[in-house]
Amino acid sequence: MKILYDYQIFSTQRYGGISRYFYELIKEFDSAQDIEIDTSLLISDNYYISDKKFVQYLNFLQDKDFYAKKRFMSFFNNINSINRLKSKSFDLFHPTYYNPYFLKYLDEKPFVLTVYDMIHEKFQEMFPSKDNTSHNKRLLVEKATKIIAISKSTKADLIELFATDESKIEVVYLGNSMFYKSDIEINISIPKKYILFVGSRGGYKNFNRFIQSITELLQEDKELFVTCIGGGKFKTDEAQLFRELNISEQVIQYDLDDDMLAYFYKNAMLFVFPSLYEGFGMPILESFACGCPLVCSNTSSLPEIAFDGAAYFDPYSRESIKQTVEIVLNDEKLRQELVSKGTKRLEAFSWKKTAEETKKIYESILK
Repeated sequence: MKILYDYQIFSTQRYGGISRYFYELIKEFDSAQDIEIDTSLLISDNYYISDKKFVQYLNFLQDKDFYAKKRFMSFFNNINSINRLKSKSFDLFHPTYYNPYFLKYLDEKPFVLTVYDMIHEKFQEMFPSKDNTSHNKRLLVEKATKIIAISKSTKADLIELFATDESKIEVVYLGNSMFYKSDIEINISIPKKYILFVGSRGGYKNFNRFIQSITELLQEDKELFVTCIGGGKFKTDEAQLFRELNISEQVIQYDLDDDMLAYFYKNAMLFVFPSLYEGFGMPILESFACGCPLVCSNTSSLPEIAFDGAAYFDPYSRESIKQTVEIVLNDEKLRQELVSKGTKRLEAFSWKKTAEETKKIYESILK
């Protein structure tokens, strides 16, 4: 059984959950005896595959950014991918994102599509009108032999928003790649008492409402900080908001590697995940793996994935966010209980399980 993955997500993401997902799948399949993996990737600057143990490609200026870099990579990768598709030297195709370029070259070959979330459909106003992601996704959902949804929540959204046949969709959970290392070298200043926020902050990530919700807690305790990891430096409007709330000195941001991120998870008072919508929510598993108490939204897939390992709030309610964060901050026993339940819940997820269930889907199509 030979599976061909394409280049898409490895051309557009240097870091990110989707490229991590496909990297982990490919890594798990690499040691399997009865499945052969190929990728139509020619050039990339993706971080996860940079060791080239499981994916062969040309490393393209990994530490350099310039205008049209991603477009340049996608152009040459697309040509390479089309040639691989034309060769027909594979049994099943699995695209890594929603560009439908490959449809005209598949002929009778089956393809599996992974749907990560329905954010473009749920929050249309947050994307430019020329964004064709939703249109392309709908087309591929209709054409796919089988669809993998990464949560029951995403499956339900697919059925509701695209009227997709339920029998066509299989739910396969993701795994965790975050592990705490006690011997890491620390070369930055870290607050003793902080709430952790991870990843991008705009739009449906609900960061501004979260900050506004806990402003009073920060003002009452000048030793309490909000530490943001990833998401880029604070924008002008964010910095202005912090000044208006008189909390500028208590909100900090770092861009760090996974080892340092794990350290921040491990030592946080709590990790807050106030997103309005997630297809899965990989940071949930990261916080579980690092022993960090989780406080998160009660929407979309988050309760499905976190289950009893989190304290929940209504992400649309500032009062709900504040109350939940305050309760967990001030209750050490509750924080320990959340860590214990999170550790237990993490046992339900692994990349090995993801690969095994994905392989079964491939086999069911090719039998």
